[in-house]
Amino acid sequence: MERLTDINVIRELLGRHGFTFSKALGQNFLINPSVCPRMADAAVESVRSDAPVGVIEIGPGIGVLTRELLQRADKVVAVELDKRLLPVLDETLGEFDNLKVVNADVLALDLHRLIKEEFDGMEVVVCANLPYYITSPVIMKLLEDKLPIRSVTVMVQKEAAVRLCSQPGTRDSSAITAAVRYYCDPDLLFHVSAGSFLPAPKVDSAVIQLVLHEPAVHPKDEKTFFKVIKGAFAQRRKTVLNSLSSALSLDKSAVRAILESSGVEESARAERLTLANFSAIADAVYEME
Repeated sequence: MERLTDINVIRELLGRHGFTFSKALGQNFLINPSVCPRMADAAVESVRSDAPVGVIEIGPGIGVLTRELLQRADKVVAVELDKRLLPVLDETLGEFDNLKVVNADVLALDLHRLIKEEFDGMEVVVCANLPYYITSPVIMKLLEDKLPIRSVTVMVQKEAAVRLCSQPGTRDSSAITAAVRYYCDPDLLFHVSAGSFLPAPKVDSAVIQLVLHEPAVHPKDEKTFFKVIKGAFAQRRKTVLNSLSSALSLDKSAVRAILESSGVEESARAERLTLANFSAIADAVYEME
């Protein structure tokens, strides 16, 4: 089925299936016809080899982005939580034989197993128009699970895109900024206005791409490294001395010694620290434990 970005087509399609939008699931379907082709191109072209390409799509909705991915990739597995959309997808994408739809919550799904069973011999990428409320959990699951994927190309809230793509040590950085930079190189590809969706959200969006690489630093213990990052940003208006003392349940004298040995000023705030700073602090904390 073509013209899936036409408002009249969407309303007629959803009406026939008795579908109503769920605010709880953050459902906003794209009606801007230029967005999905650009996303699909970026996702598939991030694989710089001649190997067949497999795509995991999260939340296909009525299949607007899915259709573009199916025309470019060798196989697409679309993970859709809302079972009400399954018959809709059967209708809109029934012509394609390189699609598999999985009715599941991606946060509970064994993605290692899915990749092994569905994408043998393929280079795998992730592409999605993510509901705002699960942006961070989904991105961190994709990165922390250490999946054999090349890139993650996703549409997120504009504010989140800026935060995810900022550099550690800058004003816009946060705990997730540091985590993302540890695993990959993020790039803000383009902005998408609120009017590009049905129903229109209250904020604009942006498409970002995360290209995975080997960890940017090499802390002695990853668990301690991320605990330090999370703790440093837990009270971002406070100095790193105060925030880490509280988060790690350590006396300020102990944290002061850790910071001094790591070359970090005790008056610094978390957003000003680099990944190397966090790694040095984490190593010192790990040695104390």
